[in-house]
Amino acid sequence: MKTKPVILFFTFILIQSAFPQELYITRNGVASFTSDAPLEVIKAASDQLLGVINPADRSFAFTIDNKTFEGFNSSLQQEHFYENYMEVQKYPSSTFKGKIIEEIDLGSKEEQVVRAKGILDIHGVEQERIIRGTIKLTGNTIRLHADFTVMLEDHRIKIPRVVYEKIAEVINVTITAELAKKID
Repeated sequence: MKTKPVILFFTFILIQSAFPQELYITRNGVASFTSDAPLEVIKAASDQLLGVINPADRSFAFTIDNKTFEGFNSSLQQEHFYENYMEVQKYPSSTFKGKIIEEIDLGSKEEQVVRAKGILDIHGVEQERIIRGTIKLTGNTIRLHADFTVMLEDHRIKIPRVVYEKIAEVINVTITAELAKKID
């Protein structure tokens, strides 16, 4: 069910559009993760991250359809990720929305270190997080990069004992996106 993340994304844009402001949007950001466990390394990624940043008030919203991740070690592993761990039928998307803490220097061409404070919703569990990243403004785009970790226990993602040493308890996540200025 893809409608929830898309509805969230476009609702944010519509609300922001009611008050004319510069918005930066991506429909093809990349979210990737690595599980580096004692017996196995699992990597997967999706290039379908949707996101919007409003530099004027530093608000942002990102969402991804959990069923768009690919690149697992096997199709069975991917199936277990969808059905048993992320439970995509019940929790089709993951989101992060909130505000960038630091002021964004819209005139700077240098990479800026920022912290994003918001609600990270994975597997139906909302958690307030501060995620550190970088942004770089170039012309009509913002390039975004962030690395952070997600503890499976924090989002009630259960790992069966039989595969306990094949799936890490802490997952490394990387987000990269190029957001283009929305031109009205």
